[in-house]
Amino acid sequence: MNAIIRFLPLMGRILITSIFLMSGFGKITDWSGTAGYMASKGMPMVPLFLTGAILFELGGGLSVLLGFKTGTGALVLAVFLIPATLIFHNFWTLDGMEQQMQMAMFMKNFSILGGLLLLTAFGPGPISIDNRQKGV
Repeated sequence: MNAIIRFLPLMGRILITSIFLMSGFGKITDWSGTAGYMASKGMPMVPLFLTGAILFELGGGLSVLLGFKTGTGALVLAVFLIPATLIFHNFWTLDGMEQQMQMAMFMKNFSILGGLLLLTAFGPGPISIDNRQKGV
């Protein structure tokens, strides 16, 4: 059982970062579509914020995935996630089915934020670059 428990934090990091890594790469491969969506939400300086989103998602995602400077990477993702959630999942301005869908997306991000805060507080677990450098 201890061998399984040893791998659980790694599995958690893989799962929690998959959304950020996929989204970051998706933004690169569909730059114009993402830029158009951001503009439709009233975002100013779209190229700047789109570049920043990509850097936050890929940089923070890889940091947490690899367990390298995990607390910093998790905080980077949290800092990205808060405004992204408020801007793109503002369910309180909608009605009907769209409101329900955006509320679910908002709550999903809220839950991911909780996981990121746990990673910040408790670290990446035993299978990580951070703990390998400490000799754990």
